Amino acid sequence: MTRKKVTLAFITNESERKASYKKRKKGLIKKVSEISVLCDVDACAIIYGPYNGLDSPEVWPSPEKATAVVERFRRLSEMEQGKKMLNQDSFTRQRIRKLEENLRRVRKENKRAELEIFMFRFMAGIVGFEGFDVADAAEMGWVVKQLLREVNFRIQDLK
Repeated sequence: MTRKKVTLAFITNESERKASYKKRKKGLIKKVSEISVLCDVDACAIIYGPYNGLDSPEVWPSPEKATAVVERFRRLSEMEQGKKMLNQDSFTRQRIRKLEENLRRVRKENKRAELEIFMFRFMAGIVGFEGFDVADAAEMGWVVKQLLREVNFRIQDLK
């Protein structure tokens, strides 16, 4: 059973906000614990919340172990520290770049499929060259060569 999408907005009701904070804090600590156990990595969570007080944050697994994790991180060179660190801007840029690459790949696949369909319809006599864009001629040649290679590979496999 899937949950409905939660709209992120400030919870105005104080008791609901406090209950939501406690549930989400518990879930976050559970996730940090899971990643620590499942991936055999050192992890910690330090949560400064409105209900803890500024001088007493919630720390998992313990203040001593969290201090050790943070100190080990600080001993790394600045380059190593920032190696896999993302802020909102760099995360968004990275996501956009991956989506653009995916879009280019899908467009290329779609173009090839369109050219194949056109070629097969042309060979069947359904369409003529009226609907063919001259700019696609070179790409059509490439598609034909690819299809011929595939046919030749299949012929070789059958021998």
